[in-house]
Amino acid sequence: MHEASAEQPEVPLEEQAGPLPWKDLMPHFARGVVIRVAPELDLIEVARAIRDDATHQVSEWLANDQVARASDDDARRWAANDPIFTAIVAAPWVLAQERTPAH
Repeated sequence: MHEASAEQPEVPLEEQAGPLPWKDLMPHFARGVVIRVAPELDLIEVARAIRDDATHQVSEWLANDQVARASDDDARRWAANDPIFTAIVAAPWVLAQERTPAH
């Protein structure tokens, strides 16, 4: 292996997260790959835990329903409210966290 063929540096997770409207998240939901992340959690921390296979931490969030595969009920609520999410890919999943509506 040559030095010139070294892997490209990985883009930090913080730079990979961004806003995503429900209409753009919907196709991912239809494929069954959307993971709902509770608003009290740090989305980047959750993505990092999933990427790094931090089973104990992810299991704790799953047990507390803070992280879960998006359900049909979630989709119905999102379709009715049309929220904007902060989303990030943690392959094969798309993690989505509803933004708090402005008051």
